[in-house]
Amino acid sequence: MFLIYINDLAMLLSQYKVKLKLFADDVKLYVRVVSDADVTELQMALSAVTSWAEYWQLSVSVDKCGVLHIGKHVAATTFAINNIPLPVVTSYRDLGITITCELSPSPHIKDIVTAVPT
Repeated sequence: MFLIYINDLAMLLSQYKVKLKLFADDVKLYVRVVSDADVTELQMALSAVTSWAEYWQLSVSVDKCGVLHIGKHVAATTFAINNIPLPVVTSYRDLGITITCELSPSPHIKDIVTAVPT
């Protein structure tokens, strides 16, 4: 049943110039920002996700959301869901892998090494 919801969301977001990754109940939106239009497009896609969730009587866990800038140029903007600003993070753990804004593997390796029992 959940696949029906998610497939609907994927079709909805296909009209925006964003890429998305879906895994179970997790959705990731991303875009390469080269102009203000890209920033606007991402915010419009986030607003579409909010509208979609309201329509299907689902909730978006805003406290589990964040913005991870990768690269040297950082968009000087705030993204929001339901008028709640999303925090900018320097790293994010996803499916057991830690991704950093520098794409450094060090935090991920540190997590693995410290998790190994001695």
